[in-house]
Amino acid sequence: MKNRKKAFEKFVHGIFLILGLITVGCVLLITLYLIVSGIPAIRKIGLWKFLFGKVWESASEQPSYGILPFILTSIYGTAGAIVIGVPIGFLTAVYLSKIASERVKSIVETAVSLLAGIPSVVYGLVGMLILVPQIRKLFHVPDGASLLAAIIVLAVMILPSIIKVSITALDAVPKEYEDASLALGATEIETYFKVSVPAAKSGIAAAVVLGIGRAIGEAMAVMMVSGNVANMPGLFQSVRFLTTAVASEMSYSSGLQREALFSIALILFLFIMMINAALNFFLKGRKEV
Repeated sequence: MKNRKKAFEKFVHGIFLILGLITVGCVLLITLYLIVSGIPAIRKIGLWKFLFGKVWESASEQPSYGILPFILTSIYGTAGAIVIGVPIGFLTAVYLSKIASERVKSIVETAVSLLAGIPSVVYGLVGMLILVPQIRKLFHVPDGASLLAAIIVLAVMILPSIIKVSITALDAVPKEYEDASLALGATEIETYFKVSVPAAKSGIAAAVVLGIGRAIGEAMAVMMVSGNVANMPGLFQSVRFLTTAVASEMSYSSGLQREALFSIALILFLFIMMINAALNFFLKGRKEV
């Protein structure tokens, strides 16, 4: 009987190992493909000219392939979405996990789950029909399709990931931690923010990472509300993100233009990897301290 259990455990461990290796292999294949497909255009155009060029005119007679506007727009748009979305999502998660009644928690969690299931094109459609005209009227600008509209849409889209993962992390904090804090004279709010939140910081950080990944990788909704014009970023300026640059031109691209789009995908991939590595390094450094 014991031999059968050991054999079954080894079999299960083997399956998990194989699945993990497949996942790692897929990441390596994607990385290799992007490198092989993206490097030729960078060599032809020049790394400095490609990364810091301010003009993208891929379809003109004398094409120019500068992606600095795309890089800055992606940075500003993601940062703006995180500044708006993370505090709202974090505070909502703390409220639902520690303060709200079971009925309220159930209703709001259901709404959050539904929000997570809405296709990105629907977010873009609602933003295009409601948000963009309101920005145009409120700020008296020629066109409401702008970086501001993209930031607001992205901030809403990252809320489900942040809220759901943060709630899971906060619910996993042992009740004894909070009881001990309350017994020492701390208030409930002090206990939640000085005991429960630090204990769940790894899960909350994972939620933020997921939110950043969603914001950086979104294309369709952003394309519909940002104007999709290759301008240098401005809050009320029509802009184009790295993702939308690839999505909007890949269908009809060829030659050097197609290679340049793969180079943009490579830069985007490296950008996401750098953010994840920086966050992991920061979290590990905090844990060691």
